[in-house]
Amino acid sequence: MRTRLLVIVCVLVGLLALGLGVPLAVSNSRASQQELFIDRLTDTIYFASRAQRPITEDSAAGLAEELARYDEVYGVAVTVVDRAGRVVAASRAAPPTLDAAGRERLQVALASRRSAAPPLIMPWDTRPLVLAEPVLVDGEVRGAAITVSPTDALRAAEIRVWSLVAALVLAALALGVLVAVPVTRWILRPVRRLDEGTGRVTRAVLAGRPAEPVSDGSGPPELRRLTLSFDRMAESVGQALSTQRAFVADASHQLRNPLTALRLRLSNLDGHVEGDAAEEHVAALEEAERLSGVLDGLLALARAERDAGVDREVDTAVDPAVDDRLDAWRPLAEHTGLRLLRGGVRGLRVRMTPGGIETVLDALLDNAVKFTPPGGTVTVTVRPVRGADPPLVDVAVLDTGPGIPPEELERATDRFWRSPGQNNVEGSGLGLAIAARTVELAGGSLVLELPPSGGLRAAARLRRALPPTL
Repeated sequence: MRTRLLVIVCVLVGLLALGLGVPLAVSNSRASQQELFIDRLTDTIYFASRAQRPITEDSAAGLAEELARYDEVYGVAVTVVDRAGRVVAASRAAPPTLDAAGRERLQVALASRRSAAPPLIMPWDTRPLVLAEPVLVDGEVRGAAITVSPTDALRAAEIRVWSLVAALVLAALALGVLVAVPVTRWILRPVRRLDEGTGRVTRAVLAGRPAEPVSDGSGPPELRRLTLSFDRMAESVGQALSTQRAFVADASHQLRNPLTALRLRLSNLDGHVEGDAAEEHVAALEEAERLSGVLDGLLALARAERDAGVDREVDTAVDPAVDDRLDAWRPLAEHTGLRLLRGGVRGLRVRMTPGGIETVLDALLDNAVKFTPPGGTVTVTVRPVRGADPPLVDVAVLDTGPGIPPEELERATDRFWRSPGQNNVEGSGLGLAIAARTVELAGGSLVLELPPSGGLRAAARLRRALPPTL
């Protein structure tokens, strides 16, 4: 946008400079040419009057000497011809040949008409100035006096004037740019801060942190009001999201007590329900368990977003968290007939909130163990991401389950979303959402891939913590 504004300013300044400079240069050229024309016209009329007697008496010796001296001093060729066009006297032994315009002027003079001012001679026009005046004797045209004036000096003066105008135009453009650059920077500073601050404000609002104000009180009043409105909007959105998170956390926490009481009452009815009601009793217990899992997921998600509201990211070693989660999930994996493996490299560190890696691995391992059939394998790998800028670490969980249809990968991390083909599997649909949200709030991303060998690969790409350089 700044470039476009500078181009507009330069075009306007250039047009203004040309609008003032070109007429000035043309006016100067016209004045100089008019001065030359009047001077040469006066001399031509003089020579026409001096040629009256030589043409009448057929004796042009004295006139030829006068013409030669004039040519020697001023460099202007003068020729006197009679009515038939024969040379009567000339300043040079070989008079210059007239072009079409010169011959036309001679015919006009022989027709007893005065020379008119020629068209404007431009710097690139090398033609001489040709004037012809009639020689009148008793009111009768007896011949014509012709002057052929070189225009080198006139054109040189015009070139100097046009060069000066061009230099002034360039100077005006340079001055316009020098003035326009800080002005456009001042005008566009609020827009640039809006552009740069939108991403920061978005991340801060989604993370629950106070958004850094975009407005700094600079720029035009209209744009200042725009940045102030943007700050108020970001503050309102942040407050709305904070209220929503608080409501989810409070509601989830408050619902646990009556849900626990309901589960206890349903458990106490075990053995006291007869007949067909026994199946309904078992179904009620299962729904209560499912609701308890949903509330646990909502609380975990609320805790993740609450922890992200404070800048608590620290350098965290990946290996202890991975080993701890593998030890915790290995009994369940072995009980369901799965192999739980560890791959990749060791010794890597990432930027993460305390307990964040454990939360992500719990969600990913729960999803992998749940959907991998007996006899399958769940592998946890830790590797640096090659060519990533900034450096990233890939903490991935690969299973050998059925995977997810490619068209459903984008929705897999949505809250409460479950694949239509897996509705018979227990779950709340919050596991991948919790993992994705936890990783995003730490500045990373959760990537779901379908390996050629089958299954699902869920990779948490976290910012790598590099050792300080000495």
